[in-house]
Amino acid sequence: MLNLIIASIAVFFIAIVMAMVGRGGGNFYVPILVALGLTIHQAATVGQFILISSAAASAIVYQKHRTLDWKLALLIEPPTNIGAFIGGYYAHAFSGAILKFVFSGLLVLASFFMLRPVKERTGEAKHRRGYWHRRYGEHEYAVPLWLAIPLTFATGLAAGMVGISGGSFKIPLMVLACGVPMRVAVGTSSAMVAATAGAGFIGHTLSGDFNPGWALPVAAVAVVGGLIGGKVSIRTDPRKLKLLFALTTLAAAMFMVINAFMTR
Repeated sequence: MLNLIIASIAVFFIAIVMAMVGRGGGNFYVPILVALGLTIHQAATVGQFILISSAAASAIVYQKHRTLDWKLALLIEPPTNIGAFIGGYYAHAFSGAILKFVFSGLLVLASFFMLRPVKERTGEAKHRRGYWHRRYGEHEYAVPLWLAIPLTFATGLAAGMVGISGGSFKIPLMVLACGVPMRVAVGTSSAMVAATAGAGFIGHTLSGDFNPGWALPVAAVAVVGGLIGGKVSIRTDPRKLKLLFALTTLAAAMFMVINAFMTR
């Protein structure tokens, strides 16, 4: 019971921060759950249930404030899921430590890119071939299909190998490569996190790894955290959201490196 309370408190605060920046946070949840007594398979399943709960809760807030672009999500998510399936299938070809070190390096790169003072190219929808010109609410942007689809596939491939949602790369892709405003990128990423985690959760549950005694109370706390994080994010300056995203991505990279050393 004490471990469950500790897990709930940790999940609550992590869910708030992750919901604010449109990330999943699975690379935080799983090690914490393992440290508190769950097996790795149970921790992965409970972690994915947390991701579904918190991301879906924050997505409701973002949908209400029209910062969740469903059409953009439907463009980006399928290549990501295909890549994640292939990455998961071939992950056994590499050691877990190597995957974590490589992925940590990619996380650091993603965080540095987001620290750059790049202007969001809202309204810069020039009619060029190979671009999807999208108007969503008061926002307008041009998505380079020739770049976005291969990169989302590569994102899924890398994320699938280490078992996380890939939000750490989807948001930089949307903001820096596609000119999507930060608020829309965060809201759209939340929906994609829930969808990706849902697919993984079904697979784990069918294998008998679901632990309702842990998953249900912790997920309930995650829902509250997701709602709070979404509401706070809507009121936060997009530049501060970019900085927070970069810092949490750096923290995730360091967390993964420490975890890699501990599990070698």
